[in-house]
Amino acid sequence: MAHDTFSIGDITAVIGDNSAHEKHKAGYNGLWSLTHKSEPANLFVPEVAGFNLEHIFDGATLDPGDGGAKFFEPRHAPMEFKKLSDHEAELHQPPTPTFHLESWTKFKLVAPHYIDIAFRCQATQHVFENGYIGLFWASYINAPEDKSMYLRGKQGWLQQCSPAHNNDSTVLHEDDHYELKFAAGHRDCLYKNISPLKHSLPLFYGLFQRQTYVTMFDRTSGIRLAHSPSGGGFNQEKQTTLPAWDFQYIIPRYDVLMDYSFRCRLVYRPRCSRDEVLKEYEGWKKFLDAPK
Repeated sequence: MAHDTFSIGDITAVIGDNSAHEKHKAGYNGLWSLTHKSEPANLFVPEVAGFNLEHIFDGATLDPGDGGAKFFEPRHAPMEFKKLSDHEAELHQPPTPTFHLESWTKFKLVAPHYIDIAFRCQATQHVFENGYIGLFWASYINAPEDKSMYLRGKQGWLQQCSPAHNNDSTVLHEDDHYELKFAAGHRDCLYKNISPLKHSLPLFYGLFQRQTYVTMFDRTSGIRLAHSPSGGGFNQEKQTTLPAWDFQYIIPRYDVLMDYSFRCRLVYRPRCSRDEVLKEYEGWKKFLDAPK
């Protein structure tokens, strides 16, 4: 089995690997679909996915003439789907052909409207030429009227809606001063283009129909938020581009066979205030920080 459907509370999610199935295209893993009892339309572009592990990068490895097999290595490399319970699934990617990175992503639906995600990876060889590991996830949003991601900055809320693909795309945390190195000839991409904005909390939200979609992380270190107004392509019926609400996880230094990880919570609920978004984040952080 390459995918399955999971429901709890108000939400239903289809979780799957890189396989093609009906409208879903090959090469897009993670959340194939996310719907809510009050909104039957898929939040994500149906042919692709949300929370899609898309890139492994070191800024030095180029991919001329290989059809994107290196640039989009997580899309091309084998990936295994496993159903853990009625509300949990795991995607496992064995060491990949170019970067030899192994990863595990666990998804758990939590009532009434949450998906908790735990990502873990290991480098199995010293092949990252610039010394850092870069990982990139994309979520292709299904023709929202508002393409923006909303971020929390030191002085208040920020609206990130980059003017064009690969233009002011990536927002760093205010304490993130790590500069990625790139080889001459490296293709242009979202993670090379830095926005002047700075976020202070590791979260963003976006608006879809009458819903609010929140993505939040358990750390600021290494988390970079990214946006494209057109990364998901073009919707002919609505005559509009499909935005990508993305993020990166940067590991500045690494050892082989060492675990590197983060946790994430997705919130998908009827439209709410910004105060409610912050309450969602603060409540989750208290849960994570509580003695177990």
